Amino acid sequence: MGLPATELAALVRSGEVTAVEVVRAHLVHLEAVEPRIGAFRVVRREAALAEAAAVDASPDRERLPLAGVPVAIKDNVAVAGEVATDGSSAGRPVPATEDHEVVARLRAAGAVVVGITRVPELCLYASTDSAGAVARNPWDTARSPAGSSGGSAAAVASGSVPLAHGNDGMGSLRLPAAACGLVTVKPGRGVLPGGIGADDWSGMAVNGALTTTVADQALAFAVLAGEEPAPPTEPGRPLRIAVSLRSPVQGVRADRAARRAVEETAEVLEAAGHTTVRKDPVIPTDAALAALVRWFAGAEDDAAFLGLDRAALEPRSRTHARLGRWVRRLGLVRPGPVERFRARTERFFDDVDVLLMPVVTGPPLAARPWHERGFLANVTANARWAPFASPWNLAGVPAASVPAGTRPEGWPLAVQLVGPPGAEQRLLWLAGELERVRPWRRHAPVFDPLASPAAATA
Repeated sequence: MGLPATELAALVRSGEVTAVEVVRAHLVHLEAVEPRIGAFRVVRREAALAEAAAVDASPDRERLPLAGVPVAIKDNVAVAGEVATDGSSAGRPVPATEDHEVVARLRAAGAVVVGITRVPELCLYASTDSAGAVARNPWDTARSPAGSSGGSAAAVASGSVPLAHGNDGMGSLRLPAAACGLVTVKPGRGVLPGGIGADDWSGMAVNGALTTTVADQALAFAVLAGEEPAPPTEPGRPLRIAVSLRSPVQGVRADRAARRAVEETAEVLEAAGHTTVRKDPVIPTDAALAALVRWFAGAEDDAAFLGLDRAALEPRSRTHARLGRWVRRLGLVRPGPVERFRARTERFFDDVDVLLMPVVTGPPLAARPWHERGFLANVTANARWAPFASPWNLAGVPAASVPAGTRPEGWPLAVQLVGPPGAEQRLLWLAGELERVRPWRRHAPVFDPLASPAAATA
C-alpha cells in the first residue's frame, strides 16, 4: 500500500500479492484517515472486496493494466448499484443500473471501486462542502482540497487510493490537484468519454483522473481513452514554451509564491534544453462572458436533468440555477464566442508548443461551510483564487496541473501547462520531465500510507 497504481497492478498481475490484499490494506488506511479528511460520501467495503476477489479469479488478470488497483469515483457519474447525487440532497436517491462509460473502462482494466467521493452541490464551486460535511485537505486539514473534485483529490493525497476519477468544467481537476500536490491532465474536448450531467456544461466539462505520478496519469489516461497503455510520446525535439503570469481577471494576480513557482519551472525547462519566451494569451471579454454563462446554465441544466427540487437547493446553488434559467431564456449560450476563442487559442500556439502559467493565485481556500454563505461570497472567492483555469475549458484544449514544490507554510505549489488541441501526450511527457528533474512528495506528510502499519500488508 502507498505504491503508485502502476506498481500495485504489476504486483497483482504477477501474483506477488492478491487484489484482495491490496484493497483490504487500502480500506484499513482509508477508514483510519477518513474521519479527519471527509473525502468519501460512500465507502464500498464489502462490494470492493468482492470486486477484488473477482479480479484475482479472472483468467485475464495478467493482462489487466489496473489489476486490483483501488480507485475512487466522483459523485457525479454513475456507478452500478450506487446513487449519484451530484452533491445535492434535493433529489430522489435512485441507484444506477449500470456504470458510466469511464467507470466501465476502469473496471474492465481491473480497477476496484472502493468508494464515491464528495463534491460541492452540482459541482459548481472551488471548495468541497455541503450540509454536515466539509472535505479537508490532507496537507492541512484547516484548508480545502478545492473543488469540485476535492473529495477525489483528498482521497489520493491521503493515500486512501492511488488513483481517483474526477472531471473538469472550470478547473475542477486542476484546482484540487494544485491544492493537494497531485498531477492531472484535463483532456481536450471529445478526447475522453463525456456524459457529465445534462450536456457537459455546454461542452466545457471533461472527465479525467487525479494521481501522484505522471506514469499513473498516463496509465489512467490510456485506460479512459480505450487505448493500450504506453509511455507518453516524446516530441523528438526541444520545445518552445510560452511563459505568462497575466491573470484573465482584471485586478487579480498570482501571489509571490505562485509566480516564483512559474519562474523556477521555466528555469528548469531552460536547463533541460527547451526555449522559453514571454507571451501572454488574450482572453477577450466575450470569451470570459461565454464561460460565465455556461457555468450558470450548467447549474440549471443539471438540476433539471437530475429532477432536483429547486427550492431544496442550497441558497448559493439556487441563485446559480436562477441565473442559468435567465441566460437560457435570453439565448446567451451561443457558439460564436467559443468558436472565435478556440481559433484564437490555436493561433496562439502557432509559434509555441506549450503555455506555462499559474494554476491558482494563492493558498487553498479555508475548509469551512461555504454552502452556508451566499452566492456572491462563493463566486468572489472562486474568481480571486482560480482565474487561470476556465479559459481552457471554453477553448476545449488540454491543460495539466503539475506539482512545483511547497509554499513556506508547507502547502503544495503547482504550475499549469496548456497545449493546443491534441497535445495531451506532449503535456504528459513534459510533466514527466519535470517529475524526473524535480520529483515531488507523493502524499501529504501526516497521512503518508508508507508510514502506516497497514502498508506492510501490501
